[in-house]
Amino acid sequence: MTVSAARSTFLDLAGTWTALITPFREGRLDEPALRSLVDMQIAGGISGLVACGTTAETPTLSPEESARIVEIVIDQAAGRVPVMVGTGTNNTESTLARTREAEAAGAAAALVVMPYYNRPTQEGLSQHIRHVAERCDLPIVLYNVPGRTGSDLQSATVARLTQLPNVIGIKEALGSLDRASEIVRLTDSSFTVLSGDDSLTLPIMSVGGRGVVSVVSNIAPRAMSDLTSAALAGDYALARVIHHAILDLCNAMFVETNPVPVKAAAELLGMSTSEVRLPLTSLLPESRERVFRALLACPYTANRLVIGEEAGWPEIAGDVRVGVAA
Repeated sequence: MTVSAARSTFLDLAGTWTALITPFREGRLDEPALRSLVDMQIAGGISGLVACGTTAETPTLSPEESARIVEIVIDQAAGRVPVMVGTGTNNTESTLARTREAEAAGAAAALVVMPYYNRPTQEGLSQHIRHVAERCDLPIVLYNVPGRTGSDLQSATVARLTQLPNVIGIKEALGSLDRASEIVRLTDSSFTVLSGDDSLTLPIMSVGGRGVVSVVSNIAPRAMSDLTSAALAGDYALARVIHHAILDLCNAMFVETNPVPVKAAAELLGMSTSEVRLPLTSLLPESRERVFRALLACPYTANRLVIGEEAGWPEIAGDVRVGVAA
């Protein structure tokens, strides 16, 4: 069997994967809110869930909390959609151990971010991934996000790593359509390129990408799942309509460091609190206004807003309340 044929027997990554937030309440994991979030995502038509990724505030989770989140998400998903688990660290043996733990817990794939802080060469990145992939059976999805890691996995290195049959795709979050295009060109159809930026989902799918690992789908799962479904079906006219309807919301979710804005949005939609852990801090007042206005303007979220005192944001209730009523 060829490498491509072997890869095709693994998980189909096409569609929308939600990079789940971690709901907190008074500093602790809010398990009921997390379970509700999982159900909301599945009801919204998403293709899969990502637990313990960047959006989950993984750097400030204890090992016990991370394990519990994985357990809850897999349990609540109950086989309805696959669950991918973030297992990457800047220590190769730790990454391997976490990947094996995810496999034992029932994960469908591991999302392996490039090592951060120690800034390895392309050869180091390649050997890091190879060491993990050759020692476990779990499908591996590469995660390139140089703005956070300081390490940029180049297209040629990605192409070399596709020699490993269980390296099945990449979450490409450089924010470059050219980079995504190049990876598509250098790999075959058994390898899946997913956008790591919500606003670039449609552009990347137009050049051969197959979906997105999404932040916005936490609060608007139907929008993102409809967009990727339309693009996969070749209905780019519909996909463009959805893209333009949610573009401002996508941009608002990055007005400050992710996941601070999306957690604020979740609070405004009555889903969970906006709590984040230090060193992250709550949104600045002008950013809170920006998030609220984007939610109000988006057809997928406007009618779900919880306004004013109920959301803990009474200072922006006045004229916005009138706008919702209209």
